[in-house]
Amino acid sequence: MKKAILATKVGMTQIFSEDGTLIPVTVLQAGPCVVTQVKTVENDGYKAVQVGFVDKKARIINKDAGGRREVIHRHGATKPEQGHFKKAGVSPKRYVREFKFENAEEYSLGAEIKADIFEQGDKIDASAISKGKGFQGAIKRHGQHRGPMKHGSKFHRHQGSNGACSSPSRVFKGKGMPGHMGCVKVTVQNLEVVRVDVEKNLLLIKGSVPGPKKGLVTIKETVKVEC
Repeated sequence: MKKAILATKVGMTQIFSEDGTLIPVTVLQAGPCVVTQVKTVENDGYKAVQVGFVDKKARIINKDAGGRREVIHRHGATKPEQGHFKKAGVSPKRYVREFKFENAEEYSLGAEIKADIFEQGDKIDASAISKGKGFQGAIKRHGQHRGPMKHGSKFHRHQGSNGACSSPSRVFKGKGMPGHMGCVKVTVQNLEVVRVDVEKNLLLIKGSVPGPKKGLVTIKETVKVEC
């Protein structure tokens, strides 16, 4: 892998190509990311680049004369995190991820990674946490068929048969059952970069990208190129 970036999902829209074709696209706010650590074979055993994205306030703890503590920005960066970012000469970041770049030694602390590392026509892989659907039945969760909807059926959207009675007298592991749906890491491969807005650091990706709006999306150059 030679290039990757962190982005947040803005939403979906549509654009027209030069020949008038309508293209549905997902707009991503890609970067700017900053390099917070460069890992080398000598120090860490492998080559990688740690990048940060989106500024984060520092957590502050104040004590009064009576010893009572007052915490400001409870979910902000802790002192160890502040020291880590200070060493790189950057402000604390909300999202920190690591990429194993082949050319990791070419990056320096504090260097910026912007959307211009990608070009129109590039193929990328997008990874994100999918939308949470809560507790769902087997029809929505696994695509199972419903029963007849007539009044006398009494079997409409139920699970159906789960296993044999006397033998094996149990439900096999992996059986599609109702349960929690969504909130899992999803990767969509071979998406195409339709347009790059260098000034605003926007990437327009053809088709849909997993995750909700404002969610974190990891963009990497694809590992499986379609011929």
